[in-house]
Amino acid sequence: MTVPPATQIVEVVGSISNEKIKSTKLKVIMKWWYKNFKIIVSEFVSTFLLLFLGCMTCVPLDGQTHSSMYSPIGFGLVVLFNITTFGHISGAHMNPSVTLSAILWGSLSIPLGIMYVIAQCGGAIVGYGLLVSVSPIDLLQDSICTTVPHPNHVMYQALIIEIVLSTALGLINCAVWDPVNKEKQDAIPLKFGFTIVALSLAGGPLTGASMNPARSLGPALWTGNWNTHWVYWVGPILGGAFAPIFYKFMWLEDNKNERRSQISNGPL
Repeated sequence: MTVPPATQIVEVVGSISNEKIKSTKLKVIMKWWYKNFKIIVSEFVSTFLLLFLGCMTCVPLDGQTHSSMYSPIGFGLVVLFNITTFGHISGAHMNPSVTLSAILWGSLSIPLGIMYVIAQCGGAIVGYGLLVSVSPIDLLQDSICTTVPHPNHVMYQALIIEIVLSTALGLINCAVWDPVNKEKQDAIPLKFGFTIVALSLAGGPLTGASMNPARSLGPALWTGNWNTHWVYWVGPILGGAFAPIFYKFMWLEDNKNERRSQISNGPL
């Protein structure tokens, strides 16, 4: 009887071990996808509806332009609808800036956050593309629903406005995520819907009040209007990053200390 050399035995054992590792990794990946697939699809669909329905309110028909309040109210109501429909599934972020806030808050993992952003950008592109195909007028010629700064704005002014608007949006997200408000979840769709209306009315005439890189990406890609598009990435990202850091530093720990104090002091 011949005995195989020790090196051959080591190679066979090593190959078996590598296959087991690959099989284990594949199982982990498949399990992750199975767990999160519906959540990712929720982000795609909700952002698709945000662009398709929201930008529909920007379409001028019969040569008439809408009231300045028409589009902000339209977007706010679409956000209300999406959060009511998809909020319990994925949180209905519809916005890479909100997703970044959630990652920094600690309520969302980085891998899932990356998939959120990909789904949001894809949903925005498809949503606006479908609107272009069904619109009775040419949306591309006049860059309908694209976000651009006011003609008299210097770029740093538009950037500051987008940062402030996105920070405000991030702060209301943090307030909702704050454990102190865990029992106050009933009116969340209304809170966010009216927040979008208010911020859009304030910033819409100046920058378009995007607060959302995906919302700006869809129309920019289809119309080819990349004018100052960087503002609508840098501004919301800075605002979305600043809000949870500032909220945690200024208020979240105080809430914890206050609860500890109430527990230690007992009932009044």
